[in-house]
Amino acid sequence: MKSKKMNTKEKLIQTASRLFQLQGYHGTGVKQIVEESHSPKGSLYYYFPGGKEQLAIESVYATAQFIRINIQENLNKEDDPTKAIQSFIYKIAEIFQKQFRLEGVPIASVALETSLISEPLRKACQEAYISFQHQFTEKLIQAKVAQNRACELGIVINSMIEGAFLLSFTMDSAEPLLLVAEQIPLLLQQCH
Repeated sequence: MKSKKMNTKEKLIQTASRLFQLQGYHGTGVKQIVEESHSPKGSLYYYFPGGKEQLAIESVYATAQFIRINIQENLNKEDDPTKAIQSFIYKIAEIFQKQFRLEGVPIASVALETSLISEPLRKACQEAYISFQHQFTEKLIQAKVAQNRACELGIVINSMIEGAFLLSFTMDSAEPLLLVAEQIPLLLQQCH
């Protein structure tokens, strides 16, 4: 019985995450989430008594965990932080053309739509971005970059990637991501 409940809850989270990415928070209705997840009526409020907002927070956390693990796994493939970060950005540029451009940016749309109207959702998005930045920061600290400088660069690198994603969607091209990847050696050259 417990696995069925978990399965329904996970389906709701996955479906909501996908729909928020495609349609935004305000463009996605509770009824649509329930229908597309093939969940029983009433299950959304059973698992998420706080309704759509609570489901969105859970979706942000689930998506952030997936992205954080992906960043970490990719950065661990190279010892050199410059090569690791550059390689990661090249990989997401390649994936952008095949997948992201059709699915949307996982957290940005929710963050942009809700940060002024929902403090809990704003905080969930903030925690997600901090966790991404932390992956870059840790990679730089492992390479003996001073902690303060590594923290600053983690924010800059994540900001560059997020900005490049936005431009890539606008331009329907991975070129902004590729340009960011090419700038990483220049950004990090004084760290070695």
